[in-house]
Amino acid sequence: MTSRQALRQRGLDMRQTLFGADAATATANTDTVPNFRDLMSETEFGLVWCRPGLALEDRMLCTLAALASLQRHTALRRYVGAALHIGLNPLAIQEVVIQIGIYAGFTASEEALDTATQVFTQRGLTVEQPAPRDEPLDDLMERGNQLLQALHRDGGNKGYASPDNTVTGALYPVAIQYGYGEIWFRPGLTQRQRVLCSVASFTALRLEAQTKKFGQAAVNLGVAKSEVLEAVIQTAPFSGFAPALNALAALSEVLKP
Repeated sequence: MTSRQALRQRGLDMRQTLFGADAATATANTDTVPNFRDLMSETEFGLVWCRPGLALEDRMLCTLAALASLQRHTALRRYVGAALHIGLNPLAIQEVVIQIGIYAGFTASEEALDTATQVFTQRGLTVEQPAPRDEPLDDLMERGNQLLQALHRDGGNKGYASPDNTVTGALYPVAIQYGYGEIWFRPGLTQRQRVLCSVASFTALRLEAQTKKFGQAAVNLGVAKSEVLEAVIQTAPFSGFAPALNALAALSEVLKP
């Protein structure tokens, strides 16, 4: 069994991996609170960040998705810096916070983008500017429906996605065009990365039905069940262990061997 002291040291090592020279000051100043820094080192960094089953870069994407979804800007600023330190490029970071706008609202994306841009500016970084996207709306709808089928298969036409639901039909076509047909095809992130961000965002937002739906979608895209599990667990230090446990309960059927 791993001792608490070993977990604490592993956590300190992970802090160094994530934040480099800024490790000592990269997290909130809680040194005046007895033993809280040790608690964080053991749990967040020594346990969660060091779990097997999901690559470090993917854990960072899920972390950014959770923090941006909940508008935790102080922590988001720190973890944008950490994301850059471990090798994520600015475009990928931007795309994470654009992706979560489908679920948390585009005002959440706007504010998170502003936070990320402040970090890029402080570090003298510029972001690659992709070419304008001007496909006709009909093309977005066709592409969105194709992705909808790939992600959700038979479940893509149920519930609020049912084509004969005239109430949800007042909004859902926009989600198909711009959510599935536009945002999921933007450069900067793969669809595998986007679906992990979706699972993390829904977990943070406590939307268990959507977490289950997109957990299954991740599996449909070829993501390992263990990676879906870890995407949910990664959110626990940032949006709460209870929401993560609720999400895992909702995903129980999807994650069974």
